[in-house]
Amino acid sequence: MLRSLDGEVALVTGASRGIGRAVALRLVRQGADLVVTARTEEDLSSLAKEVEGTGRKILVAPGDATKEQDVMGIVEKAREKFGKVDILVNNIGIGAYKPLVTTTVDQYDEMVAVNNRSTFLFTRFVVPLMIERRYGQIITISSASGIIGYANEAVYCSTKHAQVGMMEALDRELQPHNIKVCLVCPGSVNTYFALGEGRTKGDPVLLDMLEAEDVAEAVNFVAAQPWKSMITQVNLRPVAEAKY
Repeated sequence: MLRSLDGEVALVTGASRGIGRAVALRLVRQGADLVVTARTEEDLSSLAKEVEGTGRKILVAPGDATKEQDVMGIVEKAREKFGKVDILVNNIGIGAYKPLVTTTVDQYDEMVAVNNRSTFLFTRFVVPLMIERRYGQIITISSASGIIGYANEAVYCSTKHAQVGMMEALDRELQPHNIKVCLVCPGSVNTYFALGEGRTKGDPVLLDMLEAEDVAEAVNFVAAQPWKSMITQVNLRPVAEAKY
């Protein structure tokens, strides 16, 4: 049986839309209070209005997840308001699906910064709060591309493999501190993700993909496990999607 998250605080990155927004709303229904962050304050404020009627508390903390000072400020605001962060959901990510030889250096740098640097920064500055209390969960939304190497996704796959490696290492490093670490690795998801960078809006193929809410259910399933139960990785993909 899933436990209530009443009294727990979840920090969700990239919460303005897509998977991040769906995760935030699902954790609220499970009883969690929220800290939500993304670069677009207007979208975060819209999310906050949805949460206000639930009786749960929410802190809107916009910022650039690739900038150390922004991330430090967001985590400090969370500490000031709630005194803790129980659940960190690393969700921010971008992708460009194209052959290696047509991928620019700028695109490489951006994917590494958004997918890897943001994961490092939020995890780096939230973990001390968890160690102090000997309690917490880190749930990182990676990708099936973090497990399998796909043609025309070399750079994206490399960033997602890096996330998997970091979290597998942290699972071992943080277990003595009573901190859970889990990877959620979805296949294709029908969101704004990679539109114009390998996906086309309105493409019928999108209809066969997972929805953001499907991934949110997986995240909630992990977060709301009885405390003594630890799920280290969840792999999910559309029924219509081949594994390789």
